[in-house]
Amino acid sequence: MKIIAVIAEYNPFHNGHLYQLNKIRQEFNADKILVIMSGNFTQRGENAVMDKFTRARHAIFAGADIVIELPAIFSVANAEIFASGAVKILKDLNVVDSLCFGVENGTAEEFLNAGQIMLKESKELKSLIKKELETGVSPVKARYNAIKEANLTGFDEKLIATPNNILALEYAKAVIKTDANFNLLPIVRDNIHNDTRLKKGITSATSIRASLQKKKTGALKKCIPKFVYKDLPKTPYDFSEILMAKLYTEDSENLAQILDCTEGLENRIKALIKDNTNYGSALDKISTKRYTLARIRRIIVSNLLGIKEKLVFKALDNPLYAKILAVNENSKDLISLLNEKSDIKILTRKKDFAEVKKLAQEVLNIDILANDLYNLISKNRTNEYFTEIVKV
Repeated sequence: MKIIAVIAEYNPFHNGHLYQLNKIRQEFNADKILVIMSGNFTQRGENAVMDKFTRARHAIFAGADIVIELPAIFSVANAEIFASGAVKILKDLNVVDSLCFGVENGTAEEFLNAGQIMLKESKELKSLIKKELETGVSPVKARYNAIKEANLTGFDEKLIATPNNILALEYAKAVIKTDANFNLLPIVRDNIHNDTRLKKGITSATSIRASLQKKKTGALKKCIPKFVYKDLPKTPYDFSEILMAKLYTEDSENLAQILDCTEGLENRIKALIKDNTNYGSALDKISTKRYTLARIRRIIVSNLLGIKEKLVFKALDNPLYAKILAVNENSKDLISLLNEKSDIKILTRKKDFAEVKKLAQEVLNIDILANDLYNLISKNRTNEYFTEIVKV
């Protein structure tokens, strides 16, 4: 059985995602499509526009066979951790043949070659990256500038110039590091990942969220499938007050233990929220060229959920679990296959949660908290222990 995996957020699911799933089925001849998807909080440090169960159901309606949750400790982390955590879980399932992802350009061979080079960073390259960081640019920009200056043989700098390519390179690095036996299947996107302009047909999730924020939902009818459109909330859920409240009650020492909260950034955050009680204004004041908006949001969401850097890196080195959010009724045999082949616990019912080991339980408790908080703000009542069998 040829099982092709996709790492996704589906925030929300749109026509570009539908195109990818159709291509996987028709051109790559997948027998089954397995999706590992962010839960209720995403890599941009934001709450998802719809809960994880609804988004998982959308994926099944669109052609996926099974959707597994990416634990929150990985889903709200930087690109390297996000990719490493997802690839780790996919590898531990022992059923995945290939990993498919969107890119701006580049082949599988180019990404794997670039990944090898990046994993063997020379002293010269590390020195150049450090030098760039001292100019105040973000880590991503510092690495890009350093690679250009180093003029590395066999490395196409375009592979780290755009958002999807950066993530694709992290997937390649994670596959190499974990010795995962996956084929890489990049698909060239025809839209820009973070483009805020809404386009008919295939447009970015960023532009869809921007229209939703402005309450211009009518314009989205031609950008997303009907089954997604009918579930859209009138406006995105607002977590700003509980995010700010948690920042006020957290001390600097605990903030400093969060991934990417370095160089005294915790003190900057604590100082600036005193005079900027509005969440948006506080973000604008705290962020700089070096400390990007997405990085600050990820730190703040991690603070809300109690995600500490130490736990993140422990989790990357230890077995976790695979929480199944939804499965196509005609693909329920995948659950039996996963239970048979997987090196990690497969979670489909409450009884399974109790059998998760200690470290994995710490990670799982954060997923449960994320679901509880999402229910609190959205006024939904989704059941964390539920796996939906979707009839398509």
